[in-house]
Amino acid sequence: MMEIVTGILGNYIIKVAFLSWLTAQILKTLINFYLTKDFSMERMVGAGGMPSSHTAFVFSAAIATARQCGTASTEFAIAAILAGVVIYDAMGVRRAAGEQAKIINKMVDEWLDKTYWSDKNLPQIKQLKEMLGHTPLEVLGGIIVAVVISLLV
Repeated sequence: MMEIVTGILGNYIIKVAFLSWLTAQILKTLINFYLTKDFSMERMVGAGGMPSSHTAFVFSAAIATARQCGTASTEFAIAAILAGVVIYDAMGVRRAAGEQAKIINKMVDEWLDKTYWSDKNLPQIKQLKEMLGHTPLEVLGGIIVAVVISLLV
């Protein structure tokens, strides 16, 4: 068991990907704090925001795989394809879901008689999470983090 843990911790590709993700999450938290003047620990683990930690994670894994195995390797091909799917998903599906959540939250706020709702002892309506996906600029931020960390480690 210890061999497995040591192997994982010593794996160059995993190390680069994790450090890129961590760097992006820290930057995201600091940028959010700067913009909102409100420290939110949720930003350290939450999705969405600048820079994209999903992008930093998968893009740096692809770069590290290219550096270790070469760009003609099967391993790099798999890493690059996976990175493309994750980045596409972050800018497409998850971003669209976040935009829909904004509209639904606004509809609930405007249309729901909250006094009636609370008087009937009905369950509270929880706001949908709006910060899910990424803009192209946030993805670019994740790519920059990935490149920098990949070159430094």
